[in-house]
Amino acid sequence: MGPRRVRTIIDAKGLRAAVRVLGVLIVTVAGVWLGVALGAHTATPVGPFQATLSIEPTLYGDSEVDIPPLGSLSFDTHDGPAHVSVKMESLDRGRTEQLITDRTAITRASEHAVDDVLSGLVRLVLRTLSVSVLASMALAALVFRRMSRVALCGGLALVITGGSLGFALATFRADALSEPRYDGLLANAPAVVGDARKIAQNYTAYADQLQKLVNNVSTLYSTLSSLPTYDPAPGTVRVLHISDMHLNPAAWTVVRSVVEQFKIDVVVDTGDINDWGSEMEGSYADSIALLKVPYIYIRGNHDSARTSAEVAQQPNAIVLENGITTVKGLTFAGIGDPRFTPDKENRPDDSLRTDKTVELVRSTGTKLARTIDAQDGKVDVALIHDPVAAGPIAGHCPIILAGHTHARSVSTMPAEPGSGATADSSLLMIQGSTGGAGLRGLESGTPLPLAMSVLYFSAPDGNGGVELQAYDDIHVGGTGLAQVSLTRKVAPFDSVAPTPTPTG
Repeated sequence: MGPRRVRTIIDAKGLRAAVRVLGVLIVTVAGVWLGVALGAHTATPVGPFQATLSIEPTLYGDSEVDIPPLGSLSFDTHDGPAHVSVKMESLDRGRTEQLITDRTAITRASEHAVDDVLSGLVRLVLRTLSVSVLASMALAALVFRRMSRVALCGGLALVITGGSLGFALATFRADALSEPRYDGLLANAPAVVGDARKIAQNYTAYADQLQKLVNNVSTLYSTLSSLPTYDPAPGTVRVLHISDMHLNPAAWTVVRSVVEQFKIDVVVDTGDINDWGSEMEGSYADSIALLKVPYIYIRGNHDSARTSAEVAQQPNAIVLENGITTVKGLTFAGIGDPRFTPDKENRPDDSLRTDKTVELVRSTGTKLARTIDAQDGKVDVALIHDPVAAGPIAGHCPIILAGHTHARSVSTMPAEPGSGATADSSLLMIQGSTGGAGLRGLESGTPLPLAMSVLYFSAPDGNGGVELQAYDDIHVGGTGLAQVSLTRKVAPFDSVAPTPTPTG
């Protein structure tokens, strides 16, 4: 065998060895990518949320937290090739209910939230290492069918995955957590979130006071002994009127406490449960089911058709759109706001009080008045969002409930001449913001209180004899405050002149 022949054999063997090495590398990398793509995720509870943590192969690294309904936040926490994602999938009803019923649960949840995330990340890293090694070995077994190469691919997969995660840890930048990039609802809604840092600071104060707030709400019922004398008779129907929640997560805690302590029979929501009516805000309505009493809702100008659909999916919810329903012997008629105007910067003419918008809103009152007149029996309560719609309804039913203005007022609304009303007037009750104006309220130096009212109706007698006998106005201090006040009014009611000026 000549020298040339020997060199040819050596070159061939070297080429085959190079091909084998390249094949092992390709199979290993493909197995790692496949394993990470299919199995590098884990579920973990974080407070009331069921969160999903996942790792995705990328070139840029970074971390992302998806928090519906607010949107997502991205952080330049580390360099590639591993992108960490934390997605708050849904509210766990059991844990959410525990937060509401157990006064110490909120404190425990806040104390353990970071530990929950860290524990989930540890499980995620171990799972990622496992699935990448197993996927590489499985793929190697299919391609090579030799245990030595299968083991080699598994070892290389461990080195590649472990090295990638180690590189991400080595390049971790803790200061990046204070400089998030906002996407989704937060990025597209500057009019709502305003100065994100200011809101974050105020919301921290809000969270610090939430426990005191809940404790004070729990004592509301004990204050009734000092209020004007009113002893609800057996069969009295208690209606809780709320409005303009605007996504405030703490509002549900207060509402639930009032429902339980005041033995509420039905909750009435006169709109603006959301702020932008987006898909990301849908999970906010899930807390309706926790109230466990009928929940009658009409759409506000911040609520979209999607919002109404999310509310309608709750087992105890009734959505009225120029419709009538009877609950606990009381007959309610309701109609949603005709506008959808969450963006005041781009559509100011649709949200301000112009001749065009006044006429548009009044037209819904006219529609509802016709619906009430067509009803065979008496309608006890009419539900609208913007008080501007109350004019055409006045005199067609005794009580009109509204919201929108974020300011509580009670007034006598005279019937309009020629409207065909059967009475001289109606009692117009405009609710304040049960959510304290939501996220926008967190920007204010003087935050709005959370406002709601308990209405006491006489027991239905089947002959249209239902009457409003008394009502309690409840105000719970806003951001950073924990004050609770309750005032009672007993029939006959004093009222002030109506001021139905829309505020958006």
